[in-house]
Amino acid sequence: MDPIYITGAGVVSAIGVGKEETLTSLREGLTGISKMKYLHSIHEELPVGEVKLSNEEMLELLGVAYEPRLSRTALIGRLALREALREASLEGDILNEVHFISATTVGGMDRRELYHADEPHCDSMFASIATHQCATSTEMTAEPFGEFASLSTLSTACSSATNAIITGANMLRCGLADIVVVGGSECLSKFHLNGFNALMILDHHQCRPFDKDRAGLNLGEGAAYLVMETSASVKKRGVTPLCVLSGYGNACDAFHQTASSPEGEGAFLAMQEALNVAGLNPDDIQYINAHGTGTVNNDESESQAIKRLFGDKIPAVSSTKSFTGHTTSASGSIEAVFCILALQNQFLPPNINWQTPMDNGIVPVTDTCPPSEIKHILSNAFGFGGNDSSIILSKTGS
Repeated sequence: MDPIYITGAGVVSAIGVGKEETLTSLREGLTGISKMKYLHSIHEELPVGEVKLSNEEMLELLGVAYEPRLSRTALIGRLALREALREASLEGDILNEVHFISATTVGGMDRRELYHADEPHCDSMFASIATHQCATSTEMTAEPFGEFASLSTLSTACSSATNAIITGANMLRCGLADIVVVGGSECLSKFHLNGFNALMILDHHQCRPFDKDRAGLNLGEGAAYLVMETSASVKKRGVTPLCVLSGYGNACDAFHQTASSPEGEGAFLAMQEALNVAGLNPDDIQYINAHGTGTVNNDESESQAIKRLFGDKIPAVSSTKSFTGHTTSASGSIEAVFCILALQNQFLPPNINWQTPMDNGIVPVTDTCPPSEIKHILSNAFGFGGNDSSIILSKTGS
């Protein structure tokens, strides 16, 4: 099977703007979860993982003037997309041959909330409504870089960005594209925060994935995009791959609207399919970047799924949501970039804030030093309704 190469990556989250800042935070265990600053909510007791830039500062970094229609989702997305395109040397007319697949659920909700409260003039209200849709966020994210061959938007809750990666991979494998840019962007909004708060799954302290005393998740925001290409395209353009997308899988157990099944059926099937596509065995995986939200349900369910698949030979496991918060629709691509950094720099992202083992659960890694060379990484992203997805990233030549 022709390999799928990743030739560029860009990331923005609470722990950094760009891969360099992100790598430093991951290696030094520096969380980005803190008291909210840019989201204006009465629920100040809830810590969040905000990108440490105001909208005005992002506009300045991007070199664009203020426009009422520009959502925070689009601004964060533009920063991540710019880094990915630059690393892959994708500029100018070649974008006419590149397909862009972006994931989001919040979309332009932040603009709608801003204007709704102030009973604005018709023009302002029209601008907020017109930018509300998820697909509009994709258009605004892509807009300054040129004309892409196509734009697509995916929204499957917290597995959205990983499903964007899988969709792009299928396009490459089916001959529908030679180059795709895939990932997702998500900003925080009041609707976002209040929805999860109503489910009573938000921790009032920094989250503690896989800890016996975990009390829920922290919400975060961010964006990440990957440039993926066929081997023929890589050879034609003369670019150097960062790694290989070797496997991917999606399953939906439809157990519950928001909860995962106790035995982690969907998670198990998604991971198993990813291994099958990659032609790998469970003992070929050196590290698992877990979905690991810090909720009681997810961490129990994911633990059972991992134990079912890997038996008594469980590789190093950690959740990086204790760094960024749960970035929901963008989490799969953000954590894919974390995995690429781990592959390139041969370290394990630690599960910070963890202290006490769960009963019959996973014991995550807190040390960055891998026991052996990291060649294959499995990354999980699980969404509401049991829409569960997994990908495997591998070193080139492995």
